[in-house]
Amino acid sequence: MKEISLRTDRRCQLLDVTRQVEEAVASSGVSDGICVLYVPHTTAGITVNEAADPSVASDISGTLSRLVPEGAGYSHTEGNADSHIKSVLVSPSITLVIRGGRIVLGTWQGIFFCEFDGPRNRNLLVKVVAG
Repeated sequence: MKEISLRTDRRCQLLDVTRQVEEAVASSGVSDGICVLYVPHTTAGITVNEAADPSVASDISGTLSRLVPEGAGYSHTEGNADSHIKSVLVSPSITLVIRGGRIVLGTWQGIFFCEFDGPRNRNLLVKVVAG
């Protein structure tokens, strides 16, 4: 298993981690199998979406912030209840297919670490399994 260290710089941010994940898969030596990505944080997540146009990530982040606004009278008193809710809407893990030693992504797709309670130092766990 590989651990990727990340630093986010905004409260709500989608960080493109495609290159780092591709490097982890390449270094594993696995030609065909799966890659499991897991975020061990309760206020962050991971997703796949369009990476060609950076406005897509910005739109996703902005829409989640409007749907689940900060400070909207939540019971959780630490001030980050919105971050916990956003992480439920995304996901803490995804599984990707590896074929020919590379992650199978669509033409425009990229992998995004989703920060909802930044800025913070974060970790992304990468598990590559042959199959």
